[in-house]
Amino acid sequence: MERARSFGANAEAYERTRPTYPEDAVRWLVGEERVCVLDLGAGTGKLTRSLVGLGHDVIAVEPSAEMLAQLRRVLPDVEAIEGSAEQIPLPSDRVDAVVAGQAFHWFEPSTALPEIARVLRRGGSLGAVWNLLDDTSPLVAELYALLPPFGGSGEPIDALAESKLFGPLEEETFRFTRRFARDELVDGVATQSSIATLPLGERTKTLESVGRFYDETARAGGLELPYITSAYRASAR
Repeated sequence: MERARSFGANAEAYERTRPTYPEDAVRWLVGEERVCVLDLGAGTGKLTRSLVGLGHDVIAVEPSAEMLAQLRRVLPDVEAIEGSAEQIPLPSDRVDAVVAGQAFHWFEPSTALPEIARVLRRGGSLGAVWNLLDDTSPLVAELYALLPPFGGSGEPIDALAESKLFGPLEEETFRFTRRFARDELVDGVATQSSIATLPLGERTKTLESVGRFYDETARAGGLELPYITSAYRASAR
């Protein structure tokens, strides 16, 4: 999929501009007890570092070699393996929990969910989490009006909710704000797959409009925008 492949070319910007996850959201995903966690579709390690910071043993799996290189640079002590959700390069019953940060919607459920269930130990859990700008904010709505639709259809978590491999789906929401410098906002928008795959001229024009938006709305110290973190978890049956 072209959009999924677009992240590799933006690995450095992704690492520099994307936010990490609220600590309370990560605790909710995997619990308080130290466990072995597979961060699936780990990207540059945004969720990985939060898991490590909470004391968990973490294995990161990511299909993009460029993203994986960034992860290895910032987290050299983490076991990081090139692989996908549809073909996880781990033995069965290997981990206590699987998590996916900003990635679950890229998985092919019919093959990924059985693979995830395979690598989970008895009683293990699967968690998925997304950081999304809060579009109920007038500022965020104004920003989104400058961008092409994100695309996709349906709620990506539906497949997990309907899967017979996992138990009832739990959901929780967390909130935080982030202050952006101009280059962080523009370069961060550029990492979105719907932007990265635009023709060059259209992409340049869109990013210029994001820069103007920042110039017109930012105050001294930057532009503060609200986020919603949507988190989901379910236990393997």
